[in-house]
Amino acid sequence: MHTFADMKREVYESQKAFAGEKKPSMQRRCVGHNYTGRMIYMVTMVVEGRRPLFGTVAGRSDAPPGSPDAPRVELSELGRRVRDEWWGIPRYYPQVEILALQMMPDQLHGILFVREKMEKDLSLIIRGFKTGCNRHYREFFPSVPPAVPSVATESQQTKRPRPKDDREHGLLFARGYNDKLLLREGQLQRWLEYLSDNPRRLLMKRERPDLFRVQRGLTVAGQPFSAISNRFLLERPLKLQVQCSRSLTDDQIAERQAWWLSQARSGAVLV
Repeated sequence: MHTFADMKREVYESQKAFAGEKKPSMQRRCVGHNYTGRMIYMVTMVVEGRRPLFGTVAGRSDAPPGSPDAPRVELSELGRRVRDEWWGIPRYYPQVEILALQMMPDQLHGILFVREKMEKDLSLIIRGFKTGCNRHYREFFPSVPPAVPSVATESQQTKRPRPKDDREHGLLFARGYNDKLLLREGQLQRWLEYLSDNPRRLLMKRERPDLFRVQRGLTVAGQPFSAISNRFLLERPLKLQVQCSRSLTDDQIAERQAWWLSQARSGAVLV
């Protein structure tokens, strides 16, 4: 008789990189983890086809938080419906507390806290959330047929022509989702900062696409390289390491910070 741990090991063995096809990040789960217990998760889901259905990003990447031009996502009506479904998860699962949500034009990132052990695992919670979102989606896109017709026979399904706007699954979200487990001190705060910074990063990519594309055939110190992002950093000869000892006072840290910033304004790269 197989135990639960044995089953998880079998899943792990069957999904190793050298044992078969590599699985997309939206379809991987943490091997050996019980998704019904107390845990904080960061969940990412993308719109099928990466269509920007949830809204548009607005503002400037260099605008300070709280200013009129601060980076933000202005939600569409569908985006607002999806937002409300996410914050409404505790109505169906009172063991779950919603900690954060960041909507993007073609995806969402959310943090939830399973406060106590549940009968159902995380995947069923996400499935229920997606089902609620699909009801709203079909209000806006009524021509998209159901993913599984309830009346047509198998032969009729085969012969029926596929509509032009029918996607692979006929659903709002792409198949699966990505989850991350909270395992270390300080990780939650980094997640929250990552979520809130998403609109700014997207604006940066649009404002400076040259910083986010792969560049091949670069020569640095006589060696060929491929690179992505801030290539101009390679051309700055002065790089200063930013490091502070715990023994420094607040005044000493402020003094060093002012000095580093002055060097950066003169062209130095702070590392």
